[in-house]
Amino acid sequence: MDVARTPSTPDGNPEMADAAPEPKEPLLIRREDYAPFPWLVPEVSLEFDLGLDKTRVRSALTVQRNAKVAAAASIRLNGDGLTPLEVVVDGQAINSWSRDGDDLIVPLTGETHAIEIVTEIDPSANTQLMGLYASNGMLCTQCEAEGFRRITYFADRPDVLSTYRVRMSGPKDVFPVLLCNGNLEAEGDGADGTHWAEWHDPWPKPCYLFALVAGDLVANRDSFTTRGGRQVELGIWVRADSDGDLERTGHAMDSLKRSMKWDEDTFGREYDLDTFNIVAVSDFNMGAMENKGLNVFNTKYVLADTETATDGDYDAVEGVIGHEYFHNWSGNRVTCRDWFQLSLKEGFTVLRDQLFSQDMGSAPVKRIEDVRVLRAVQFPEDSGPLAHPIRPDSFREISNFYTSTVYNKGAEVIRMMRTMAGPERFRAGCDLYFERHDGQAATCEDFIAAIEDGAGLDLGQFRLWYQQAGTPKVTVRVEHAGDTATLHLAQEVPATPGQPDKKPVPIPLKLALFDRETGKHHGEQLVTLEHAQASLSFLGFTTAPVLSINRGFSAPVAIEREVPLDDLVFLAAHDDDPFARYEAMQDLIVGHLRDAAGGSLEEAERSAGREAIRTAFAKVIADSTLDDLMRGELMILPGQAYLAEQMLVADPAAIHREREALKGWLGASLESELAAMHARASAAGSGQGAAAKGARKLKSQALVFLAAGAPDKASAMAAAQYEAADNMTDRQGALMVLAGLQTPERTHKLLDFYNRYRGNDLVIDKWFAIQAQSLHSNVLKHVKALSEHPDFTLRNPNRVRSLYMAFTGAPHGFHAESGEGYRMIADLILALDPINPQTAARFVPPLGRWRRTEPIRAALMRAELERIAAAPKLSRDTYEQVTRSLG
Repeated sequence: MDVARTPSTPDGNPEMADAAPEPKEPLLIRREDYAPFPWLVPEVSLEFDLGLDKTRVRSALTVQRNAKVAAAASIRLNGDGLTPLEVVVDGQAINSWSRDGDDLIVPLTGETHAIEIVTEIDPSANTQLMGLYASNGMLCTQCEAEGFRRITYFADRPDVLSTYRVRMSGPKDVFPVLLCNGNLEAEGDGADGTHWAEWHDPWPKPCYLFALVAGDLVANRDSFTTRGGRQVELGIWVRADSDGDLERTGHAMDSLKRSMKWDEDTFGREYDLDTFNIVAVSDFNMGAMENKGLNVFNTKYVLADTETATDGDYDAVEGVIGHEYFHNWSGNRVTCRDWFQLSLKEGFTVLRDQLFSQDMGSAPVKRIEDVRVLRAVQFPEDSGPLAHPIRPDSFREISNFYTSTVYNKGAEVIRMMRTMAGPERFRAGCDLYFERHDGQAATCEDFIAAIEDGAGLDLGQFRLWYQQAGTPKVTVRVEHAGDTATLHLAQEVPATPGQPDKKPVPIPLKLALFDRETGKHHGEQLVTLEHAQASLSFLGFTTAPVLSINRGFSAPVAIEREVPLDDLVFLAAHDDDPFARYEAMQDLIVGHLRDAAGGSLEEAERSAGREAIRTAFAKVIADSTLDDLMRGELMILPGQAYLAEQMLVADPAAIHREREALKGWLGASLESELAAMHARASAAGSGQGAAAKGARKLKSQALVFLAAGAPDKASAMAAAQYEAADNMTDRQGALMVLAGLQTPERTHKLLDFYNRYRGNDLVIDKWFAIQAQSLHSNVLKHVKALSEHPDFTLRNPNRVRSLYMAFTGAPHGFHAESGEGYRMIADLILALDPINPQTAARFVPPLGRWRRTEPIRAALMRAELERIAAAPKLSRDTYEQVTRSLG
């Protein structure tokens, strides 16, 4: 959804200034410099003469002066790597046009003009996978954020909205299926074995939502009738030559229909075209793209059956299908004014897909999963050199701002509005937002104002969440005297690059005070911390209560408090809020591992901490009131990245060592309980129901702990589970454990897995990832060997991520004391940047954590960043990430 590009102006709005020659340092684009485009482009007609290595594009634009902007004597149309073959204005070919960098400048004197431009492009040479590119014999597009300018010259910015008519033609034997946005209006055969199709999208949209797909495709077809009575034809398309892919689209189709129904019921949003198509593409930089009426998806988020997809894959397909469909309103019908407003569509839509997934499955488990992702990815981002507000103030390359902050923190910020307003008032605010801004390019401020007016909230101070980077830290202390409990709260928003001083933000905190004797509380309350400090008194407690705070993760903050081990064990056993119970387990473990890795634990304290954790785990295993999905969540140890966030300076080796030691101690001390849990779960039924999914999760969790504490037993159990598996969840779970052990079964099962699934790209991606992130002591050696494997290629983003991004999650490999892991990732970035800069740039952040890493490794990480920065001809994407990471 982004592209490396040649800069045009300092603000990213081409009419605001003349472009300078390409500078050594990419130009800074500032939100405050926004100005509307001086021309409206109400209608666009495109003609494509399609070919894999040569496609001719004729664009016809109707342009009108924008009365709200000072008149301009020319129009600037963005391009990237294009050459105009013909430029026609009002029916006359002209040669008075000029070039400014990659942009085309066309002189215009009147109020309304018709412009035609002819270009030729080579899709087969497009390794960036932005614009129009070839993938396995088909043609497809990716235009967000600035890929349309790689197809034809245009005002490539999200506030220029146009209706599109598109005619495609090409050889019928190569491209028997021709798809585009909108509704199909006509099709037919041409001369010399060609055919054509004409599509019309009546809804004005920015060019980043344009899509075209042509190829030899087959479809899973179905239909959906909206509550207004519109019959919508649905199609999920895959390559005709793919082995079994069509049969793997059933879950995606079911998810699509559930999404359409849910959006009607929950947000009152109906679909607005006669067709909705999804195309699965194996070469794709991101997860999926919400192009109006024609979504283009990474195959990873479309194809699923029990033999090749895990339960997690099934959930991801459903969530991403929902996310892209929900964009039809939160992103398409109402789009962004400029790219600084990206969270307007992405944060809101992430919240919508999270709520959808909660309703489709286990709401508590989904909430825990979402928070785990936030803490593993966004919290480190918010405390590092790449920290930025959810509405950034500036950027050099927009592709670098498709971040967890914009998406996940953006969703949490909107969720807080929902928490403060309540679901019904929040829905009223959303309805007002859609009513006010349908067909417009809106801003984050427009959304806040609609929620403010529709829900009756005062969000004046709340706007700081959009302006300030950093994860707020809330310090909590409870005092008890007589029959009164007093809660003392204090907040601090830490300094981040470019923002040394922060103001307090409104923080909605759900809390409950438990009676430790009865295990009950007097009701949940919502309090909002608006100032730097606040104290609240609660009457009726003759003994000191146990505090449960930030229940449901009501605010994306870090809670800092001193809690006795007994209180954490109490909450882990008794809290009736599932997230708070999970949080108590996490706090119990995080506190122990943080102190252990920091070297501050005496042996007696280490023993007491381990015993408290063991007691909590034993209660979770034995608790008959828990469903197995939740039981499995409660047994997951905090991740390495989140643990590192709890330390001012982290020693990755010490964190890994202590985490594995605790896992091994629990595995040994709970060996019989874990083995019994595995046996019970193994006797459960199959299918996609919650009980079966929970049982599968428990089997993998049991093996993870046993592998650390009783490796011989775990090896035998994992091998047996692998052989008996009738689904990918069990087979992958077993193989993941075996991959980290030094046992003959490791080699045998890895070879069997490869031979069993050879030719299925998505499953072979799993095979690469399982080895790259394994706990095996030779993981570095394994990754090097896998990079030379015949099935590895730098030209497929899924394959690159499956090996190298997985490797950055193996701390004993990536953080190897020699620095070899850092060199490996730096070498990858330098090799990948000329091929696919967007994907290359996403490997920089793991190296950018050097400031929070112990000095020896920090120096090695920084040296690799400096080596990358010194390379000639770095892409704008990678240059920005590296220079910001260096500071």
